Amino acid sequence: MIAILLTIAVLGYLIVILESPIRINKTISAILTGSLCWIVIALFNRQESSEISEKLTNYFGEIAGLLIFLLGAMTIVELIDLHKGFSIITHRIRTKSVLKLLWIIGIITFVLSAFLDNLATSIIMVALLRKILPKGKIRMLLAGIVVIASNAGGSFSPIGDITTTLLWIGGQVSALGIASKLILPSIMCILVPLILASFKMKGFAVLRAQVSMAEAKKEEKMRGSISVFIAGVIGLLLVPIIKSITGLPPFIGILVSLSMVSLVSIIYHRNKPQEEKNKFSIATALSKVDVSSILYFMGILLMVFALQEVHILTQLAAFLEETLPNRNSMIIAIGFLSAIVDNGSLVAATQGMFSLQDFPMDNQLWEMIALCAGTGGSMLIIGSAPGIAVMEKEKITFMWYLKNIAPLAFMGYIAGILTFLGIELWMF
Repeated sequence: MIAILLTIAVLGYLIVILESPIRINKTISAILTGSLCWIVIALFNRQESSEISEKLTNYFGEIAGLLIFLLGAMTIVELIDLHKGFSIITHRIRTKSVLKLLWIIGIITFVLSAFLDNLATSIIMVALLRKILPKGKIRMLLAGIVVIASNAGGSFSPIGDITTTLLWIGGQVSALGIASKLILPSIMCILVPLILASFKMKGFAVLRAQVSMAEAKKEEKMRGSISVFIAGVIGLLLVPIIKSITGLPPFIGILVSLSMVSLVSIIYHRNKPQEEKNKFSIATALSKVDVSSILYFMGILLMVFALQEVHILTQLAAFLEETLPNRNSMIIAIGFLSAIVDNGSLVAATQGMFSLQDFPMDNQLWEMIALCAGTGGSMLIIGSAPGIAVMEKEKITFMWYLKNIAPLAFMGYIAGILTFLGIELWMF
């Protein structure tokens, strides 16, 4: 059984990684792989079929909580975007200096990623770049900084990246714990690339904006944009607070927040014709949500829980600890691997490798995994959801990113790890 499960898991993962050349959607591959793994377990344990079914139901309860959380968070972001809420920030960028623009884009992306999620933030910031700059090397460099900054910003927030969200919902980290421990290392992950990129920007001429200020102001004046944006940010901030106070799963907080943002939207559009109201409804926002990525994580988690059930992941962890010099080197290697393999699935696998009994909440192990898996994906453009989104929208090639952005991301990654380990040594 173990050999069959490993074969299915490895083949499934290869098909996911080779999604582009073989033209098979990774969501389908992940769902099929996860489902087949549980079918194999059931076939080899027919005498315990009811017990296996009960375990699968329990595992799926955890998966469903994550899926509802992601769906709610993405819908909130789409509701804000429908109301042009993000223009409150983006349309206040007025600098004519390319160097200043670099730092403004990097800082705004970093901050927004912590409050929203890094994928949504990267899409928003690339849309801004397309408005204010023509296609060219400067815009491509800034788009690369968006990838690094969005991953760095998401790595210390429980709602900023799928890696931290998985660890938070799984009970491996607390919202306050991960934010306090990783904020400085995360800042270093973007600060070092920004300093290095500043030297690249020297000598570039200032380029005029693609749209006029009058046009930007007109878009900014949409009724309710400020209120919906504020409601969305407050709602997302309430999620970890509600979890801390009540102890309930995070999806309860996200549902409360979604309702709050939707009510603000309804108040602003209540006197409009129904057809106009529908443009700003939850249904419209849901139609824009990337449901495919949510189902992808469902498939990956089904596979991970199947491997965890038969103790394959525990054995893998033991093998890695015996092979590599120490546990820190193993986690650093996970960060490099996340540049090739989806970081969310990697973190899900590590959750099955190590138990909460041996490594309780807010243990250094979990915090370092969050940092390395969250920021390591920036080293290749295919290594994270923001990278893939930017690649598709800006048509950035793998080799161009490898040559121009990967060295910046690598230096930021190393700086973040050194900062994290330095803080740990200083504290103990």
